Amino acid sequence: MKKQWLIVAAVLLLLTAGAILGLQLAPDIFPVEVGARAPAFRAVDLASGDSVSLAKYKGQVVLLNVWATWCEPCRVEMPSMQRLHEALGAKGLKIVAVSIDEAGAQVVKDFQRQFALTFDILQDRSRAIERTYQTTGVPESFVLNRDGEIVKKVIGAHVWDSPADEGLFERLLAQRR
Repeated sequence: MKKQWLIVAAVLLLLTAGAILGLQLAPDIFPVEVGARAPAFRAVDLASGDSVSLAKYKGQVVLLNVWATWCEPCRVEMPSMQRLHEALGAKGLKIVAVSIDEAGAQVVKDFQRQFALTFDILQDRSRAIERTYQTTGVPESFVLNRDGEIVKKVIGAHVWDSPADEGLFERLLAQRR
């Protein structure tokens, strides 16, 4: 009987060690890159105060941007994201900018007002999205097709309303599931 309990304990120990190792290797096993499914996340929608997830945007073309108010390159690219939203938002493009600011929501709302941003602004004060999306800094952006697959990843500031990017979004919006 004692031998059986030792075997059970050894198996449980091995399973626990395997689970811990698996979690540590997850970014290597499941990298967040072009062709991968966009990982789920939760953040607070500053317009409503509700906690929302990526599932809210299921079936839509999404530009997911991870940023912060204190990030100078983020400030540089935000106006082009607003112009892209004005050009393609009515056609169905969803721009979702997730702030990783740890300060209160008012800091992010003030930024939103200063830049006259009308697309979806979320806040993840825990900064969990950085780990989930394996970001290397801010800004970092992910273009998602209607199936939730990452079709483009950009590290650093980017001019989102360029003809090439508008063309990409137009093509993605034209594709039906």
